[in-house]
Amino acid sequence: MRISAFALALFAIPAASYADDYKLGDLVIERIVARETPKSAMTGAGYLKIMNMGVTADRLMAVEAAYPRVEIHDVKVENDIASMFRIEGVEIGPSESITLQPGQKHVMFMGLDGDPFEAGEEIPATLVFETAGSIEVVFEVKSADDLVEALGIEGGHAGHGSDDESHNHN
Repeated sequence: MRISAFALALFAIPAASYADDYKLGDLVIERIVARETPKSAMTGAGYLKIMNMGVTADRLMAVEAAYPRVEIHDVKVENDIASMFRIEGVEIGPSESITLQPGQKHVMFMGLDGDPFEAGEEIPATLVFETAGSIEVVFEVKSADDLVEALGIEGGHAGHGSDDESHNHN
């Protein structure tokens, strides 16, 4: 059976139900944003929401992008000092969702090297899942003022950022 070029092109289109949503197997990924950084920043933070519509768990294993290092981090607070540390992925249980957001689990883009994230910029990346595989996404850079709304966080804060001196990388 021959497959036409048109049919092949249909499979090449990213699976997206809405302009800002992506679908990969039973996973729906939305609200993919990064925070604007100051010009001197060496790191930038990215956030997203993952919903598992299936009956088996999956795990975000890695995020890949054109930076020297991209890691998934979590935050712990001790004695009013927030410390970030690398984690080996994020599990999304069946029929559950997880939001990577300021002050909690998030993506760290390291090695900006004088090229700050600017509002309106788009950061292409690949999300790598244990079961569902990989999907190419775009982190849309938002100003701190627009970040909370973009993430849909009620009562949240967008205070986590590269210029916040109270954060330590371990």
